[in-house]
Amino acid sequence: MTTNPTWILKRHSSGMPIPDDFSFEENAVPTPRTGELLVRTLWLSVDPYMRGRLSPAKNYAAGAKIGDIMRGGGVGEVMASESSLFNVGDIVQADDFGWQPYTVVAADTALRLDPAAAPVQTSLGCLGMPGLTAYFSLLNVGRPKQGETVLISAASGAVGQIAGQIARIKGLDVVAVAGSDQKVEWCKTIGYRTGINHRTVENITEAVAAACPNGVDVYLDNTAGPIHDAAMMNINLFGRVVIVGTVALADRFDEPDIGPRHLRRILVSRVRVEGFLLDDFESDYVSARSQLLEWYREGALTAREDISHGIESTPHAFIRMLKGENFGKQLVKV
Repeated sequence: MTTNPTWILKRHSSGMPIPDDFSFEENAVPTPRTGELLVRTLWLSVDPYMRGRLSPAKNYAAGAKIGDIMRGGGVGEVMASESSLFNVGDIVQADDFGWQPYTVVAADTALRLDPAAAPVQTSLGCLGMPGLTAYFSLLNVGRPKQGETVLISAASGAVGQIAGQIARIKGLDVVAVAGSDQKVEWCKTIGYRTGINHRTVENITEAVAAACPNGVDVYLDNTAGPIHDAAMMNINLFGRVVIVGTVALADRFDEPDIGPRHLRRILVSRVRVEGFLLDDFESDYVSARSQLLEWYREGALTAREDISHGIESTPHAFIRMLKGENFGKQLVKV
């Protein structure tokens, strides 16, 4: 290939991103410099955190500037190596792939994959960032105790499906909140006791109370918005709320999340509300990946994938994920 069709950020998104926020341009195949790898992209990941990169507002992830190549997690085959760490033909995963068929990544940020251990795209899902997020947010921040009730929003998504299964493995009472009856029913097949379709219930607070008759001990919040408020109204004494994501705000990212103030409830019930960023647990990635892989190979952990095909489909896959139209981990097979 002599050209490299690439998605570029054309403008920052003021509401829900739309395809016209991106432009599809023909670029040259990049040349790796010392310490870099030229990689042929096999899989791309699109994830909720990327919404923050489409805003000029300050965020924990560096924002993309107008004219920048869109970037995210990816898996690919090394085509040229300027590093002693990798050889041509190695399959690698890294978090800074461009939205393009050929990309350059720094060798010291790449992870060599063993295709015999698990399908390589699982390094972008249950065995990668979403799986690690589920693992650490639930176990290290939520700190659930045997038999406690765990409520998880976006329960069929990349993080939620793994967190729910880890909760089941740990003997917890786990309840799903998802965006369709089909998603709720699927969540029950992987270990959720019951679930709530937040798009159809008349009163989400009452629905959470009915699904969690003993209250909520740990709430894994992947959405923000009204589901968060409903969880707070049902939180138990010494409950824990882990703020993992705010995908429900994707269409109003730069606006305040207006809703009830829960300070009195936090005070009276001594609730701990804590934000979660995966980078804080980097020193424990190896052991967590090992545990996730063990569960996966035992059949205790499964993962549903929602796959779009072709580099040209990447913005559409990203937007449908933000809208909750995906069913499972959203991937692009390049």
